[in-house]
Amino acid sequence: MNLNEWVLAHVQDLFGLGWLLVCWWGYSVFSRRRARHVFCISSVLHQYRKRWMSNLLRRDNRIADASLLNNLERNASFLASTSLFIIAGLVTGIASSEQLHAILPTLPFAVPTDAISVQFKLIVVLLIHIYAFFTFTWSMRQYGFCAVLLGAAPLDKDPDLDGATGKNYVRFMSKVIDRAGHTYNQGLRAFYFSLAVLAWLLNIWVFLLAAAFTVLILYRREFHSKTLDAMIGVSTLELNELSKM
Repeated sequence: MNLNEWVLAHVQDLFGLGWLLVCWWGYSVFSRRRARHVFCISSVLHQYRKRWMSNLLRRDNRIADASLLNNLERNASFLASTSLFIIAGLVTGIASSEQLHAILPTLPFAVPTDAISVQFKLIVVLLIHIYAFFTFTWSMRQYGFCAVLLGAAPLDKDPDLDGATGKNYVRFMSKVIDRAGHTYNQGLRAFYFSLAVLAWLLNIWVFLLAAAFTVLILYRREFHSKTLDAMIGVSTLELNELSKM
């Protein structure tokens, strides 16, 4: 079978892949732009990170701050390790796709398909988790950079703590932690969408609904969750600070 014949035989699979990319990339762009104008988890956390760095400069003992950074890095490390296990399982699943192809029709909502289509969908999930692994490991490295910057932070007795030295530290250190947090968030989104792709093994219509539902879950959690309301309510946050992110 040449490439043109394969494309014609798997139009639904290519449409499903396009829908996944639209949902994933489209939501990423939408959330990033919307975060500049309204409160969301990332924009609120950015302001709290700035306060964290500002308070850190006035503490002589920074063991608690180092412990917090270590905990954040450990979370990314755990999910990076999980991605490796999932990748290993998917490689085994691709090698055994014939058996999986024989089992799928017995499941609810499953529609008949061929072994190549099953392999294609498993490869998509595999690529998503490879991306997640690199994303989480980059997040780990960025948290490691934050630890170095923490060790190099100006002391509380620095005469320019309230001047350019202190302000630049708060601004740029909070940005580095922000980047680490955003990268971690991107890895989590990869996990969410990989679960939606699993529904694709059953039925493309189930998958389309699952991908759209994943976008809805992400939107509600990032922009309309009770956790966000509580974080905003802890202390007064200025909406105009979002434009400075």
